[in-house]
Amino acid sequence: MSALFLSSVTLSHFRSHRRAALDVDARPIAIYGRNGSGKTNLLEAISLFSPGRGMRRATADQIARRPEALGWKITGLLTRDGAQHELASQSENAAARTVRIDDKSATQSELGHLLRVLWLVPSMDRLWIEGAEGRRRFLDRMTLSFTPSHADVSLAYEKAMRERNRLLKDQVRDAHWYLALETQMSEAGARIQANRIAALDRLAAAQQNAETLFPAAELTLTQPDSPLPDTADDLRQALANGRRADMAAGRTLIGPHRSDLTGVYAAKGVAARDCSTGEQKALLISLILANARALAQDIGLPPIILLDEVAAHLDADRRAALYDEICALGSQAWMTGTGPELFSQLGNRAQYLEVTEESGLSAVTQKDAP
Repeated sequence: MSALFLSSVTLSHFRSHRRAALDVDARPIAIYGRNGSGKTNLLEAISLFSPGRGMRRATADQIARRPEALGWKITGLLTRDGAQHELASQSENAAARTVRIDDKSATQSELGHLLRVLWLVPSMDRLWIEGAEGRRRFLDRMTLSFTPSHADVSLAYEKAMRERNRLLKDQVRDAHWYLALETQMSEAGARIQANRIAALDRLAAAQQNAETLFPAAELTLTQPDSPLPDTADDLRQALANGRRADMAAGRTLIGPHRSDLTGVYAAKGVAARDCSTGEQKALLISLILANARALAQDIGLPPIILLDEVAAHLDADRRAALYDEICALGSQAWMTGTGPELFSQLGNRAQYLEVTEESGLSAVTQKDAP
């Protein structure tokens, strides 16, 4: 299988890193250091080589190292299928971040077509027991990995919905004001629904007959009241029929923005929300690995995977199984943990970076295998 990996990453005034320059190869990367040293900041920087606001969903002005800098920049050298591409993402004076590919201005969607980045972070541990918004976001990240244009469709839907909600709050009753917006919402909404269902189908297929110690999850897309219409025409009609109720609520009550994702531990038939903390974590890891396997099959390239503090929540057997699957996939996985012992089962299959923090600055040092 061909390779997809970053061979160098440079951070400038990015959170705790005044400057960090990393030179790595295609193997998994184990990053360790004390809490607060800046490990997660490295992963966040790499997540910004994909569409969206990254794994922390931070605004551009939240990322810059304060007070000494008014902006930040990350650059990387990507190898994809034997060809190299120079990547850059930056923000100045809290402006929206800009993207360049091979020194040419590019859109975030173009970035999404060039490389695929998946991640799992500790904040996702409560995914199954908190609100639907987090589960939609989780599903949309996976959907985006399969269909990079999903981001543009989602933005178009949200923009039209914001305008419609403004009309609803202003108690505008003239149908002509709604027609164009509801057409835009229905067309984008139907595509969002189709993209999500296609992603769920790919994940289900990737979990079947997979040789893994991680439990398979059965995923279902649901709506709070009634099923979401299948076609754009039906969704447009539902929006028109719902104007009165929407006006009373001051917001749109039907559409993919209200969908939820339910999960079931397949072997036990137990809802994910009722599983133990360890089982919920194992289900999430299983889905990330399934996502990676499906992408490797679809595009012939394994994605880059970011796993923040994942090893600390697994026993030795599960850690070894995770590392074996990552190496079998050929993914460049960037993983963080507090100490090198958490990655000992990787041995020379990985490369090691120690992150230290002194006087408010983070420093990164290449280390030998533990």
